[in-house]
Amino acid sequence: MMSVDRDSAEFRDYLEMYDNAPLLELGALAERERYRQHPDEMVTYIIDRNINYTNVCVADCQFCAFYRRPKDASGYVLSFEQIGAKIDECKALGGMQILLQGGHNPYIPFDWYLELMRYIKRHHPIHIHGFSPSEVVFFSERFRLPVSDVVRQLREAGLDSIPGGGGEILVDAVRQRVARKKAQTEEWLGVQEEAHRQGMKTSVTMMYGLGESQADRIEHLFRVRELQARTGGFTAFICWPLQPEGTPGMSDRVKTDSVTYLRTLAMARIICTNVPNLQSSWVTMGLKVGQVALRFGANDFGSLMMEENVVSAAGTTHRATIGEMERAIRDAGYRPRRRRQDYSMVDEPLAAVA
Repeated sequence: MMSVDRDSAEFRDYLEMYDNAPLLELGALAERERYRQHPDEMVTYIIDRNINYTNVCVADCQFCAFYRRPKDASGYVLSFEQIGAKIDECKALGGMQILLQGGHNPYIPFDWYLELMRYIKRHHPIHIHGFSPSEVVFFSERFRLPVSDVVRQLREAGLDSIPGGGGEILVDAVRQRVARKKAQTEEWLGVQEEAHRQGMKTSVTMMYGLGESQADRIEHLFRVRELQARTGGFTAFICWPLQPEGTPGMSDRVKTDSVTYLRTLAMARIICTNVPNLQSSWVTMGLKVGQVALRFGANDFGSLMMEENVVSAAGTTHRATIGEMERAIRDAGYRPRRRRQDYSMVDEPLAAVA
C-alpha cells in the first residue's frame, strides 16, 4: 500500500499553494502547464451518452440521490434492446462512445454483463467506456473472481476502457465515512492498475466537498500521480463538487463554490503533470464556469452527454447542444475539436447538429 507523506516539503508546499495562492496566480501556473503539454489553441470534446443500466444498488453511499435499494418499486434494469436503442440515438448524433455504469445490483449475474458486451458489439458497435472500478470490485466480491479475471473477461467480451467513477476522495478515512460498503482506496486504484496492466486506458476522477480536508484532496492527487508514473494508463482527470441537494446523507451540506472548483482544478494540473488531459466539468458547474476552467488548466470540454442521470438526480442539470458547446469553446478563445475516448481526433462531419 502506497503511503503519502503529508510531512514532506513537497506536500506542505502544495497544500500552502492550494490554501493561500492568489486565484489568478494559481490559474496562471496551471495554464502554463496546460500549454506546455498542449501548445495549441484547441479544446477537445466528445459526443457520448451516459447509460445507467440499473439504479438498484446496495452500496448506500450518503452522497448519491440516484440509487434505489433492492425491492424499491422505482428500481430498474434496462433490457439489451433498450440499451441498444439508446446507443443508436447516440450514434445518430455522431456519438463516439457510451459511458455504461450502474449500481451495485446483487441480482444481475456476471454472464448478463458479458452477454451485454457481446450484444452491443454485435448489433450496435461503439466504443464501450464502462464499469467503474467500484463496480469491478463489487463484481469481484459478488462472483468470487479475482479482479484480474473480471477485467479480462469484460475486456474479452467487448469492454474497451474503464471510467474513473467512484473515485470520490482516495483517502480511506473519508471513504469509510461516506461510502464504507464501496471499494476503498487501494481496491479502487488496484482495478485501475490491473486495467492498465491488461492494456486498457482509463480515466480518473475526484468528487470533493464530502467534508474532507484540503490535505485529503492533495493526497488524492498524489495517489493519482504515483499510479500514473508507474503505468501511464490514465487518459484524463476530471473533478467536480458534491451536489448535496436530495442526497440521503448530505442534503444539509453547503455546496462548494466556483472559486473552490477552479482552485482544485488548477492544483490537479500543477500536481498531476503526467496525466495528459484535464476536463472542464461544465455539467456540474455550468457553461460559464466551464469556460473559465479552460484558463485554469483544462484542455478538454468533456462530453455532450446526451443523457445524465446521477448528477441530475441531486438537482443539478446543466445541458447544452453541440452547437452551444462549440460556441462556448470559441467564445473562450479556442478552436473546438471532436475526439474519441483515447483523444484521437474525429474529422468527419457530424451526422446532425443538435
